[in-house]
Amino acid sequence: MTMTEVTRVLTGRGLVESPRWHGDRLYFSDWSAGEVVAVDAAGRCEVVARVASLPLCTAWLPDGGLLIVSSADGRLLRREPDGGLARYADLGAPGWNDIVADGRGNTYVNRVAFDPMAGEDIKPGTVHLVTPDGAVREVADDIAFPNGMAVTADGSTLIVADSYRHRLLAFDIDPDGGLSARRVWADLGEGTPDGICTDAENAVWYADVPGRCCVRVAEGGTVLRTVTLDRGAFACALGGPDRRTLYVTAARWQGMTEAEMVAPGSGQVLAVPVEVPGAGLP
Repeated sequence: MTMTEVTRVLTGRGLVESPRWHGDRLYFSDWSAGEVVAVDAAGRCEVVARVASLPLCTAWLPDGGLLIVSSADGRLLRREPDGGLARYADLGAPGWNDIVADGRGNTYVNRVAFDPMAGEDIKPGTVHLVTPDGAVREVADDIAFPNGMAVTADGSTLIVADSYRHRLLAFDIDPDGGLSARRVWADLGEGTPDGICTDAENAVWYADVPGRCCVRVAEGGTVLRTVTLDRGAFACALGGPDRRTLYVTAARWQGMTEAEMVAPGSGQVLAVPVEVPGAGLP
């Protein structure tokens, strides 16, 4: 698929990430602006939260609450009905990245254990579980650079992107929310997975920044489809009324240690029609 088959929903943004379809709108984060934004089918935008944090990822709880990672201060925030932000959980040290809720009230948040923006040496990261009462515990470790996460449609499996090891990992979700039966779900070769989502045929779409593409893969790593872009793809989500639209957040990547990691104004939200609908979370 070429760029001529990709629709630009929004342009002129910064480092855009964490697309989430909820209700009848697409929500995404503009890390550069410190905003969580909702956009409808007509392209009308609303800033629903402002958080000065990078990363700035989100997840929807079963009761409709929006959780927001405030990485810099090690907190998980919840957007209240009046639009205010309340503390949901204390995560501890900074470095928190992506987040997904499992549909039962449990939430998984991963942490990068080094500061790539400061050029620090790589240290493997972790995944933590946040239970509905705000308790936090580590449930997985030794993930070189934990990135996008997804829960399969049956709620049984958590899939985690390990960007630096070029693979997708899978874990069984235990009754208490813990993770077990760690395995490599797909070896991606040179693919570098960032944000991910799952579909009704148990395939995974992953966004690839250096590869400037989104790729659909089956368990084991067989490539089923590739969408080529003209800039780095940071994350993707399946949404729309029938969940047959792949939404991609993309921007021109300049480098982790650059003053501006993406070229200012190069952030876009893109839409691609797909045949297999989304399933699972996010």
